[in-house]
Amino acid sequence: MRAWALLYAVLWYLTGVGWQRNSERTEKGFIYGKPGHLVKVYVNLHHSSPILVCMDLKRAEKETVDPTYLWVGPNEKPLTGNNRINITKTGKLMVKDFLEPLSGLYTCTLSYKTVKAETQEEKVVKQRYDFMIFVNPFAPGWKGKCNESVDCEDTTNYNILQARNRIEEFFRSQAYIFNHDFNKTLPAMHFVDHSFLIVRIDSCRPGFGKNEGLHSNCATCCVVCGPGTFSPDVDVTCQTCVSIQIYGAKSCP
Repeated sequence: MRAWALLYAVLWYLTGVGWQRNSERTEKGFIYGKPGHLVKVYVNLHHSSPILVCMDLKRAEKETVDPTYLWVGPNEKPLTGNNRINITKTGKLMVKDFLEPLSGLYTCTLSYKTVKAETQEEKVVKQRYDFMIFVNPFAPGWKGKCNESVDCEDTTNYNILQARNRIEEFFRSQAYIFNHDFNKTLPAMHFVDHSFLIVRIDSCRPGFGKNEGLHSNCATCCVVCGPGTFSPDVDVTCQTCVSIQIYGAKSCP
């Protein structure tokens, strides 16, 4: 009687992360502010942020007289342009090579003048826009691995299923040959029907987690753990630690 070995193959793959579907995003990739509302933005690790505009769409469609812009970063200090922070004269902000510590609240105050037609009286109007930027853990090289795919998750999952199918086909072909040629010696490892499985493992890298309540528009995203939370392993939950004041903490002091 032939001894049959059980091949139990488990392929791990990460659940996807993606960009936020933001209603204020234009075809050019600009994200506009929303007066009185916090705009959440998700940026891939080591990638540039989308371009944040210190203005809302309605204001952008009107003439704005003598506008000035003041951006303030997560450390509550005014932002100035440097090799990582790019601020244009028209109030657009982009952060390059985004890292966990750069996460947080970015605010911009737009100041402009209005003129009454009857009296020609000038008045300065100020409007604040709030953007909360989070980082997700796609590291350098993911874009290339996905062959410039728009949706890296779909490409990754497709490639894994293709690998599963090819491995399965190899062992099925092997089993067919040995079933029809009894003179061949059965190899130590061979395929048994219904023994090849693919299992989805939901995980995030340390310092990241998922929170459907906080990130309802990106519920499947692994997002950097915020201040007061941490994640020491590949769990999908950021645990509470009140002493933590940074983003992306991996331990609780």
